[in-house]
Amino acid sequence: MKDINEKGLPVKFFAAGLLILLLVPNVLLGAERSVALDEVLILALERNHLVSGAAYEKQAAEEGAAASRSRYLPRITFDEAFSASDLPTRVFMMKLDQGRFTANDFAIGNLNTPSSTTDFRTSLSLEQPLFDLGIGYGREMAQREAERMGERFEGRREDVGFAVYAAYLGVQRAKAVLAAAEKDVAEAREHLRVAKVRNEQGAGLKSDELRARTFLSEMEERNITALNDLKLAKMRLALAVGGDAGDSLDIRGDVTAEAFRLDEAEVVGTAVANRRDLKGAEKGVERAEAAVGLARSAWFPTVYGGASVQMNDRDVPFGHDNDGWSAGVNLRWEIFDGLGRSHNSARARAERDAANQYREQLRKEIELQVRESILRRAEAGKRLEVARHALLAAEEGTRLVNKRFANGLATMVELLDAQSSLNRARTGLVERETDHLLATARIYHAAGIFLKEMTQ
Repeated sequence: MKDINEKGLPVKFFAAGLLILLLVPNVLLGAERSVALDEVLILALERNHLVSGAAYEKQAAEEGAAASRSRYLPRITFDEAFSASDLPTRVFMMKLDQGRFTANDFAIGNLNTPSSTTDFRTSLSLEQPLFDLGIGYGREMAQREAERMGERFEGRREDVGFAVYAAYLGVQRAKAVLAAAEKDVAEAREHLRVAKVRNEQGAGLKSDELRARTFLSEMEERNITALNDLKLAKMRLALAVGGDAGDSLDIRGDVTAEAFRLDEAEVVGTAVANRRDLKGAEKGVERAEAAVGLARSAWFPTVYGGASVQMNDRDVPFGHDNDGWSAGVNLRWEIFDGLGRSHNSARARAERDAANQYREQLRKEIELQVRESILRRAEAGKRLEVARHALLAAEEGTRLVNKRFANGLATMVELLDAQSSLNRARTGLVERETDHLLATARIYHAAGIFLKEMTQ
């Protein structure tokens, strides 16, 4: 530090540099970041592009609902128009609007063949709906669509949360498989060492050594695959959280199995009450019902009020040779439209009935999904129990064959067969543990309460 200061570089620069190194995230420094399950769920709900896209869709629908409510308010327009003409009627009206009409303009020659003139018309108009049933039904349709997109947004959060949980378990599984593969490699090396010693002592065969070497190569290949699977699992987790392709994210802490607290009837009832896609379908039915009302509203008259003020000038825009105002009410009632309204009403009713049918089918499918997920979890639990027993049996079998091989009572083929069974049992137990955890989460996801259960 003394030498550096002698060169004229202040100490504070180096202190600031050290502080930056301490504050820069591990990702920027090339280190792999690790997160716990609750942290990764929060990150995903903030950064995942599918959640963000659904949020924008929800926002767009809400803005559409707000726009539909604006139809109740008056519409005010400003207009500036220019025209030039020598048509008798047009010249006549221009001069009247400008207040420039004189007695000389009543001369027959001037009336029939007037000189061309120009007109700048400035107007401010207001239109207010007084009675229009279509506005109310249109507003209700837009509101139901906004609510449907809100349910879709919440459902997308549930889906992304479940996908992130599955990716988290994928990393956990890949780590366990890699640990088992490394143990398999270590045991295969020991078998090769023993085979070499026995061959050198004349108590074994060269073929046993070669067979053990081949077995070790196979285990090393599996270890390479397990390493790559772990890297890919970390990339999938980073992508599910919202990272870029190629980013890697490690886990901090393993997920453990918990007791399932709900019975089948309770889960089914919870699913019907909480599934966002079913709620969205219900909003779709309500929207279709509003569309029926909108089609019916075409049979009723509409009443609008209006008012305007106007200025006219011959020479300049926004000029004021003369001004005036007008106000009135307009009733419009379409008596016959070629049966278009009848067909539109029939179409709206058919679409409403279709929405009802789709909602009912979705409700049945949700109940089936819940019951299936409960059955699959029970199946996964039994498979896990079998896998645990299989591992104990494989470990004991391998121990006995190892002892017999050491005493010359078993062949290398028998030893490697026992070792292969043990390797499969280790990997199988990892798979069954992951399947059981995922099966439990799948029940919560099918019931529409995954985030609630995972974040409480």
